[in-house]
Formats: sequence, C-alpha cells, structure tokens
Amino acid sequence: MITARQSRAARALLGWTQETLADKARVSLTALKRLESENGLEVYESTRDEVRRALEAAGIVLLSTDKGEGVLLLHEGSNAQR
Repeated sequence: MITARQSRAARALLGWTQETLADKARVSLTALKRLESENGLEVYESTRDEVRRALEAAGIVLLSTDKGEGVLLLHEGSNAQR
C-alpha cells in the first residue's frame, strides 16, 4: 500500500506536480490530495492502486521494510517504462 509520504517523495523524484500524477493515474486531483494528506483522510483502495501503478510505470519502486519505507527511482536503462 502506498503511503502519503511515498507518493509525495515519488513525485519529487520524478519532478511531477499533483496535477501531473492525478492525470497519469486517472484519479481526481481531490482524491490524490486526500491520499497525500497527513490527516488520515479516507482514500479508496482503488485510488491508491492507480497512483501506485502510475508511479511504477514511471520507474518508481516503493520500498517497505520493518525499519521504514521509501521510494527508489530506477535509472533510464532499467526495465522501467517511461
């Protein structure tokens, strides 16, 4: 499951605005803002899934371990689809 921090960090790595990510994920800007909010707002799982898919298609790998979470941007030569 993608977290608010992961979404914001991934956008920063890609240089995307919220509008860009919402467009690429085919979700409303309001839904994306809810996902990226730290206020614990309810977000549909389908919204999280679409955002995750859009970021992964751009080369983002979501990381999650017992020690923390993060994001990784694959290099151009990797198998990432841009």
